[in-house]
Amino acid sequence: MADVDPADYHESGRSSPTGMTFWGKDKKKVLLVTRGHPFARDQFYKIFEANPDIEYSAVEHPAAQLMFNPDFAKNFDCYVQYDMPGIEFNGAGEGMPRFVDPPQSYKDGVMAMLEAGFPLVIMHHTCAAWPAWPEWSEIVGGHFLYVPMKSRGVDKQDSGYNIDVPHKVTPVMKHPITEGIEPFDIVDEVYMSEVFEDSVVPLFRSSWDFTDKNFFSSALALKGKYYSNEGWSHPPSSNLVGWIKTYKNSPIVYLQFGDGPATYQNETFRKILRQAINWACSAEAKAWAREYNAKKAAE
Repeated sequence: MADVDPADYHESGRSSPTGMTFWGKDKKKVLLVTRGHPFARDQFYKIFEANPDIEYSAVEHPAAQLMFNPDFAKNFDCYVQYDMPGIEFNGAGEGMPRFVDPPQSYKDGVMAMLEAGFPLVIMHHTCAAWPAWPEWSEIVGGHFLYVPMKSRGVDKQDSGYNIDVPHKVTPVMKHPITEGIEPFDIVDEVYMSEVFEDSVVPLFRSSWDFTDKNFFSSALALKGKYYSNEGWSHPPSSNLVGWIKTYKNSPIVYLQFGDGPATYQNETFRKILRQAINWACSAEAKAWAREYNAKKAAE
């Protein structure tokens, strides 16, 4: 599917930037946000084309930044984010990337959306987005670090990665997103990163051993030493690979799986993503966010 072109809105049955809508009846209206990390485009978009519950528009950064505000968001039921803005890589083997702070208008727009209770479904590498804006990791509930840096104000080692890992994912909570999901096998990239378990509600855990012997250093990869953990050490990290949380008044879903075609074609993964979108768009999710925040405030 092509990315958003205003000229395509009417013909494709998508939302108009003027505020008019041409969506299919009873379908969830989704804005799919990408760019900042390479991915298999055609195979990825097929996930959403095969979802009978939604109609979607796709947009890339930097144009996407104009759409993070309540006025534009009212044309949609949720945003699905598979983007990784805020990092300018220097090229293979060139070391430290440049971290770019998002425009203040973007920050203000995101915060206004979340204050209004707009839902986000956040996928995979989006946990590494906007490293110069610490608040983004609080919105996600986790933080992937390409280089050693602070997370929640504390110095942390760079995060680890491992590609095409066969592991078993198990639901750990009864929830609309986990409904009908039994423990399932998947081949996917896994992250050894910061997970803010004190701020999230767990949905899925992985059978993989999240110790540094099973991961490679992201900082070494930036220096051209791919698939290396030589001289790198990292404390054991959480095996949590899916959760829900709130930020301000919004329900947030994060799914760590979703790296490439092997995952895209996994029917259980597709079902989880479909159910995540359905839940995030629901009145139930918005009510849960309000109740969860009230409970936290009373503690």
